[in-house]
Amino acid sequence: MSKTILYARVSTADQTLDHQKAQAEASGFVIDEVVADHGVSGVSTTLRERLEGKRLYDKLRHGDTLVVRWVDRLGRNYQDVTDTIRHFMRQGVVIKTVVNGMTFDGATQDPMREAVRDALIAFMAATAQAQAEATKEAQRAGIKAAKHAGGKYRGKKPSFSRNTFQVVKEQLDIGQGASAIAKLTGISRQAVLRIRKDPSLADEALKRWGE
Repeated sequence: MSKTILYARVSTADQTLDHQKAQAEASGFVIDEVVADHGVSGVSTTLRERLEGKRLYDKLRHGDTLVVRWVDRLGRNYQDVTDTIRHFMRQGVVIKTVVNGMTFDGATQDPMREAVRDALIAFMAATAQAQAEATKEAQRAGIKAAKHAGGKYRGKKPSFSRNTFQVVKEQLDIGQGASAIAKLTGISRQAVLRIRKDPSLADEALKRWGE
């Protein structure tokens, strides 16, 4: 029996798993299973290198549908994204995006349709990589400008306060799970995971922002 799997890559506090799933369901997708990677880069890690992403290669079968918010969730490297989509199409998997409602499959035998499909895949993968490179360049420019002005680059402002940080640490100390803590404090699960992974780094970020 065919199934529909949502793959979510959550790399920032603005891209929560719940948000990506809700968007997919609001677009009419009936999701059978969710596979998600948290806090991973789409530039430096391929889908096969991610803890959860690599499971898709074993899970997906002919007739299944892979849903992603957009192709940048698969990755932000042109070669990796195009290789990934073509691999799944050869396996008989249909790839669908929530944004723009795109569908990619290998069923067509018409050469013109294939050409248009492949050109669109290439364009979207190239756009994902270009956006990632533009973001990195903007970050570098911001750091350079701050240093030139005699200031200190503070990085992205934390999504939590000092008080929230303390609550998260206390809850982690008594063994509470990340999802429960996120619900209690109102911050994202990914933010909780970042604090758990390196509380000193979170502490330093708060200090840079005067917390």
